[in-house]
Amino acid sequence: MSILIFVIVLGIIIFVHELGHFLAAKWAGMRVDEFGFGFPPRIFGVKRGGTLYSLNWIPLGGFVKIKGENGEEAWETDSFASRSMPRRILVILAGVGMNIILAFVLFTGGYIAGVPQAIDVPIAGAIVSAATVRTGDVLVGSPAERGGLKPNDIIESWNNVKVTGADALRTAIRSGSGNTSVKVMRGKTELTLTLVPEVLKETGSRGIGVELMDVGTVRFPWYLAPVRGAQTTAYMLWSIILSFGALIAGLFAGHGLSSDVSGPIGIAVITGQAVQIGFAYLVEFVALLSLNLAVVNAVPFPALDGGRFLFLIIESIRRRPVSQKIEGIVHQIGFAVLMLLIVAVTYRDLVRYGGAIVGFFKGII
Repeated sequence: MSILIFVIVLGIIIFVHELGHFLAAKWAGMRVDEFGFGFPPRIFGVKRGGTLYSLNWIPLGGFVKIKGENGEEAWETDSFASRSMPRRILVILAGVGMNIILAFVLFTGGYIAGVPQAIDVPIAGAIVSAATVRTGDVLVGSPAERGGLKPNDIIESWNNVKVTGADALRTAIRSGSGNTSVKVMRGKTELTLTLVPEVLKETGSRGIGVELMDVGTVRFPWYLAPVRGAQTTAYMLWSIILSFGALIAGLFAGHGLSSDVSGPIGIAVITGQAVQIGFAYLVEFVALLSLNLAVVNAVPFPALDGGRFLFLIIESIRRRPVSQKIEGIVHQIGFAVLMLLIVAVTYRDLVRYGGAIVGFFKGII
């Protein structure tokens, strides 16, 4: 089930990206030869208005074939190569724009329906319900890890006393000693764990070695939800850009790939975890994936939208296009480098998530 949801999620995000190219090309007066959902081989297709709308067997996104996108047929008015520079740039960057719009729509919808969010600080205009105390990062070798606590557990009671907030729980932990009975909710399963608080060398005070957060279901009135959705989209987009910039700087500095980078397998595992936590978490995760795809595609690297945009800028400066042969070779090299990077990240994902992957296939069998 998790793998199916992963395929659907990835398919939707990439399909929306390609839909941006398609709509922009149609608006710009370019002929779109084919708009495909999934990748060939083709299952069937229907031709309408000069465009073949196809359904294909590999459901991992989509593609758009625009007349003259590789510089051919520049003399024909409905080709990509014949249109003005602003219109061509719009078509190239429309996929990135659609991914940002998708994230905005998902965040806004989430804020209307209600999404889990930290409520340590009051949020103006928010309606908060179902407040709980959840665990965050668990310190390796800590009492929390030894006792069986995991990230995103809901702590319901401590020594048979109902937990009312993260601060109150921290006070109880610092003042307690010996074996402590802790009741937690993990997904739909209620568990009773035994923890033994101790003085942690990291803090110098008594604790169990886990991050504690006040989390509630946060929603906004319909007229405030779009504003909050736009703010969240902008904040997350900027955070991703900064993180991606740090990643690239680390690569050039010879530090290698960050351990935080995941490929398709890692994303599939994380998708499965989001599904188990709840639908609202899955929606937020899809929004973040869409923003990540937007940022990655905007990078001026061959074979990506940003790379094609860069060639258009070079053309506008030179006042003539770069040789299609040279551009084609550059994009092919860029694509090969991307494939090697995906292989490297996938291998690391196999090592990191091997146990989770085995669990997925056991669930299928």
